[in-house]
Amino acid sequence: MATLTFPKGFQWGTASASYQIEGAWNEDGKGESIWDRFCHTPGKIKNGDTGDVACDYYHRYREDIALMAELGLNASRISIAWPRIQPQGRGAINQKGLDFYSRVVDELLRRKIKPFVTLFHWDLPQALEDAGGWPNRDTAKHFADYAAIVADKLGDRVKHWMVLNEPWVFTILGYLVGMHAPGRKEPGQALNATHVVNLAQGLGVRAIRERGHQPEAVGTAFSMSPIHPQNPGSKEDCDAAERWHGFCNLWFLETVMNGRYPDIYVSGKFEDRVEVRPGDLETIKAPLDFVGINLYTRQVVAHDPSDPNLGAKQVRPEVKEFTDFGWEVYPRALSEMILRITKDYKRPPIYVTENGCSYGDGPGPDGAVRDERRVGFLRRYIAEVSRAIAQGADVRGYFAWTFTDNFEWAEGYAQRFGIVHCDFATQKRIVKQSGEWYSRLARSNALDFDPGQ
Repeated sequence: MATLTFPKGFQWGTASASYQIEGAWNEDGKGESIWDRFCHTPGKIKNGDTGDVACDYYHRYREDIALMAELGLNASRISIAWPRIQPQGRGAINQKGLDFYSRVVDELLRRKIKPFVTLFHWDLPQALEDAGGWPNRDTAKHFADYAAIVADKLGDRVKHWMVLNEPWVFTILGYLVGMHAPGRKEPGQALNATHVVNLAQGLGVRAIRERGHQPEAVGTAFSMSPIHPQNPGSKEDCDAAERWHGFCNLWFLETVMNGRYPDIYVSGKFEDRVEVRPGDLETIKAPLDFVGINLYTRQVVAHDPSDPNLGAKQVRPEVKEFTDFGWEVYPRALSEMILRITKDYKRPPIYVTENGCSYGDGPGPDGAVRDERRVGFLRRYIAEVSRAIAQGADVRGYFAWTFTDNFEWAEGYAQRFGIVHCDFATQKRIVKQSGEWYSRLARSNALDFDPGQ
């Protein structure tokens, strides 16, 4: 075994999303979100599940935070539910919602856990969707107002912010593919949504920085995967992989950092497809203090001459190991992605803001949850973080997805990502084998790793 040590002050935490854990979907003045509406629409979620109760974090946050502290975690990535703050997405403020998150932040700090707060993790107020949703430019302005409200309330204690979580996912899966809320399948509007979200990101960054409470760092958590060409010896496949990389990994990063869209189309530009008004790119550009990387696996892409846009298609690689979600286990993806961003963006601070795996292991006859596959997954992926640091990357923290098993979007409760088992009928928590392992890692800031793994 080799011992891999991490930099002093490295952040070890878990990540979560408001809709996936809080429950209390209509309590204390909270407005309806697009995920409330989507889940309450028959046929949208596996097994008819909803996030109405989820992990009941809204009522149990103190117990969960106490358990985080017992495990030795020093950071927690949480998100704010916009409709809990502004039930209509604009106008009137729901003070009870603000007070809830203020109590959560205070409890984290009392337990010596640093809060990393995400402003938007997919639960758009339904009232804004009714007005057009993310394709409507007004939504960006409303988001900036919301960001200012939250920064005013929490900015005296919260110093690390993420403006958005996985903007590519909630725009493309929500407005193009339709498998996520709001369930629309409108290619033109999906592209409009990406532009409005880029505007919202730029405005949101400024709103946090300009509210009088000096933040230490403002970033966004981006969904990322290294893109491999199906045939590395084919220039066409390699070019297709680069275009796919520009769309999937950089569409919201290159914009905020450098004020331009990646050149990804086989013919024409993004500006030929969507109205980009004078001044938009200047608004969008608001260089981040850190890059958050959410990563689970890699993607493999081949040239596709029938695709008029990217000229590319995703292909399924020959895979030996999958998670229960059907995702390839490919640990080297994490170091590859970290090092690519390090090289292309001049060594920015990086946090791994999500990484984890779905395995359905439950309690055995003795009540213990032995999830050896998750331990193996985490050990190998976290070793790749160390590899990237050794090669010069400035990685400052790692957030496992996730703390408790939770509501997994369109999959309902069929997929379990937690290091803590949650019985959704009783709300009983059981720390899994992976949770105990992660606790030892967080306390020691060192990973025992077999280089042969």
